[in-house]
Formats: sequence, structure tokens, C-alpha cells
Amino acid sequence: MRNETQRTVLARTDRWLGDRIQAVWHLLTGRPVSLYAASVLRIGYGLLYLVFLLREFPHRDEIWGPGSPWTPALAQELFEQTGWVSVLALSDSRAYFELCYALALVTSALFMLGWRTRLVSVLFAAVVTSFHARAIFMTDGGDNLVLLMALYLVLTASGRRWSLDERRNRRKPAPADSAPQPPGNPLARQLRDSRTTLVTAMHNCGMFLIAAQVCLLYGSAGLYKVQGSTWGSGTALHYALNLELFRPWPVLSHFVDEHTLLIAAAGYLTVLLQVAFPFVLFGRLKYPVLTMMLGMHIGIAVLLGLPLFSGAMIVADAVFLPDRFYTLLPHLCRRLGPRRKDSGQAPAPAADAGAVPAQGRPGGALGSKRPVGLSAERKGHP
Repeated sequence: MRNETQRTVLARTDRWLGDRIQAVWHLLTGRPVSLYAASVLRIGYGLLYLVFLLREFPHRDEIWGPGSPWTPALAQELFEQTGWVSVLALSDSRAYFELCYALALVTSALFMLGWRTRLVSVLFAAVVTSFHARAIFMTDGGDNLVLLMALYLVLTASGRRWSLDERRNRRKPAPADSAPQPPGNPLARQLRDSRTTLVTAMHNCGMFLIAAQVCLLYGSAGLYKVQGSTWGSGTALHYALNLELFRPWPVLSHFVDEHTLLIAAAGYLTVLLQVAFPFVLFGRLKYPVLTMMLGMHIGIAVLLGLPLFSGAMIVADAVFLPDRFYTLLPHLCRRLGPRRKDSGQAPAPAADAGAVPAQGRPGGALGSKRPVGLSAERKGHP
């Protein structure tokens, strides 16, 4: 009797475990998730890095070029210890550096636009890695997150929405339904299905890595703050606002610093939001939390002068918004957008009872689908 009960329990356990494995496998390979969020990440980080490179264009030689205090020889010595690589350290020629910088600008723009995204995403990751490794001590913490996201986005299908690739595929003529389809090779069909499954699994794993990275970043930052005495006493933001390096607007910083109660409340709220962030992502509470996070990052960008870091975090938070949010955005923008004033136009004549009404909406056209980086002086350059 006991053996029969044990066999029954084992059979139920195996069935339950098999169902869970099948559900996870279906979630991983069934369909690509968060395609709009992946496109927002692609557009956001491509635009962010493009603006960053343009912002530092006057100081490019001092930061990454042959005239940098961190010379290519020093960079190569660091690479031997850390394992980093950079195409910028391959030559000391100024012409070579200018060519690499121009290619970095073009790559960032093409990645943002979603042109040949599979190939360009690899080039974009190589560009971010090379520039980050060449001057690892010259920039703020924002480029660290951009580097991680650039590597993760290589795995994703970030060009399927809001991209030139999607536009090109949409313009391809669809095959006629009446045309007979030639029988395909079974081996070719299996290879095509395997490729689709692999691409879907890579995309879903990439989006999971991005979400996990953001949760880890917020959670570890909040737990680290809890251990500090200044955050516990509510004075951490006061000291940050009085650091000369993080005071782009001294008058504004001084004005905010005068409200001690507000500063203390903002410090406690920051710690609470960061610690609680990974635990509120599976309910409706995540929307007000993401809104407060947006306000926090805007405050960091304005008050502390860290726009690259704030922009990278704002873009990363977009991974937690569902696709239905992005699909509703165009309709919401059209509804809230300015309406044309028809007061100056003559009233249209009344239609006859037997007249056929015009099809569609007025106009007859369907709706179409569809600052940043620290200065060289702030980074310690002479």
C-alpha cells in the first residue's frame, strides 16, 4: 500500500514538473515578447549615444584620441590586466581615430533608425565597448549601463518594430493566396523552424537579462544606501547638492537645499523605491513606481548634472512597460493632440437624404504607424 502511494505521488510530481518545464519552454520559444519595448531600448540607447558623441565632439581628442592624457600605451597596459579590447588603441594615427569616430556616429544613427538591425547591433556593441575601454576613467557611470545594454540588445530582435527594417518588410509585395505554393524541402523547412525558435529564444533571454540587470541595479543600489549613515539620517542629498562637481546650477541647488524636510523625504523615498522596485513589477503598483523613478532621474539629470546616467536609466525602465502601452501611445497622442480649428471655414452644406456618405474620416488618409554627456572640463581635463 505504501509503495502504491509513493508511486502515485512520484507520478503526480513528474507530471507537475513536466507541465512546468513545458510551460517555461513555451514561454521561451512560443513568441517573442516585448517587441515594442526592445525597439524603444534600441531607439533610446542609439539616440543617447549619438548625442553623447556629438556633445563630446569638441573634446574627442582629449578623451579618446591620441592627445588624451590616458595614452594608447597606458590603455594597452590596462588591457593586458583587465582583458578589455578597443579598436581605438590599434593605432596612434589621428586620421585613424577620426575615421573611427565618424563610423561610431554613423553606426549609432543607423542603430537608432533600425537599419539592418542584426548586423548594426553588433557594430554598435563594438563601438560602445571600444570607446568605453579606451577611456574607462574619463566618463560617468551612465556609459557602464549603456555598455551592458548594447551587449544585451545584440541578442534581441529590436528591429521588428518602429524601424527601417519593419518598413522595408511591410513594403514587400505579399504573395497571392491563389498562387500554388511549391512543396518545400523538409530539411529546409526544419532549418527555418529551428532558426525561428532560436531567434525567439535569444530575444526572450535578452529581454529577461535586461529586466534582471535593471532589478539588480536598483536593488543593490538601495541596499547599499541603507548601510550608509547619511542616507539613514536623511542628509545624503544635502551633501550631494553641495559638491562642486555636481552643481551645474548652483543657484538651483542652493534653493533646493534650503528645503531640508523635502530633501530628507526625497532621500528616504529614493531608498524605498530602489529596494522595493524588484517586488512591484508584477502588479499595477509598478506604474506609479516607474513614474516616480522617472521624476527621480530627471531630478538627477538637472540638479546633479548627470544626463547620460539619467537618460540610460530612463530608457532601461522602458523594458517593464507592456506592448499594449506602446500600441496605445499613437492613439493617445492623436486624441490629446491639438485639433484643427474650423471656425474660419464656411460650414459644409447639409448632405441630401439620399446621398451616400463619404467613406473613412475627413482627409481620407490613415494614420501612419509610426542632453547628454559630461564636458571635458567636468571630467578633470586641463
